Amino acid sequence: MAYAPFNLTGKVALVTGGNRGIGLGFAEALSQAGASVAIWGSSDKNNADAVKKLGGAVKAWTVNVADETQVAAAMVDVAKHFGRIDSVFANAGIGGGAKSFSEFPTDVYRRVLSVNLDGVFFTLREAAKHMVERAKGGDPGGSLVGIASLAAIEGAARNEAYAATKGAVISMMKSIAVEHARYGVRANSILPGWIATDMTQGAQDNPAFADKVIPRVPMRRWGEPKDFGGVAVYLTSDASSYHSGDSFVVDGGYSIF
Repeated sequence: MAYAPFNLTGKVALVTGGNRGIGLGFAEALSQAGASVAIWGSSDKNNADAVKKLGGAVKAWTVNVADETQVAAAMVDVAKHFGRIDSVFANAGIGGGAKSFSEFPTDVYRRVLSVNLDGVFFTLREAAKHMVERAKGGDPGGSLVGIASLAAIEGAARNEAYAATKGAVISMMKSIAVEHARYGVRANSILPGWIATDMTQGAQDNPAFADKVIPRVPMRRWGEPKDFGGVAVYLTSDASSYHSGDSFVVDGGYSIF
């Protein structure tokens, strides 16, 4: 018999940026474990493709997480559609670097912060409202997850805006964890390493990167979206009911080598 807490039947998970990359890896595993899954994405086509691929109790919403009003309305709609929300993965994010820090364009800086930091803040704040209200009604519990990056803890040259947002996510999650523990709500961060997604396509196509960086990964390969399925299921499941305020590094050992 399978370990019961990893059966997510009856649970509802929301994944922002869940229509491709790591987000789709989260969504696929959660669906396979029995959860109903809400996907938020900014592309109608990618949303439709993800729903078609996953099947089951999966529904997508077109949401720009940088828009506070859209986030608030969509969170209410998800809760109304599925009846509840048990876990939220604030995964939607964008890249955005520059030739150098001294030449970093302000418009790029603002755009990266609007999605990677404001979007996470808006998403988790609205999710917390739902979970706290539910807890006060006698149904405590919930899992809030912010997707950070190794850029939060290692030097990411020419990517200061991106790094700043990811470091902020880790701090935000710790604060959320402390404040919401009384409601049975836990909050954790996930820090991906070098993962083969659309965002890293340029590095994947760079022979020098392949020769000099990937061999430094102890597992000697790029990470894949499916490598995040296990941690997604764990953090949504009752198995993680006492695990909060932590940072999960998923990088094939890169950061310790």
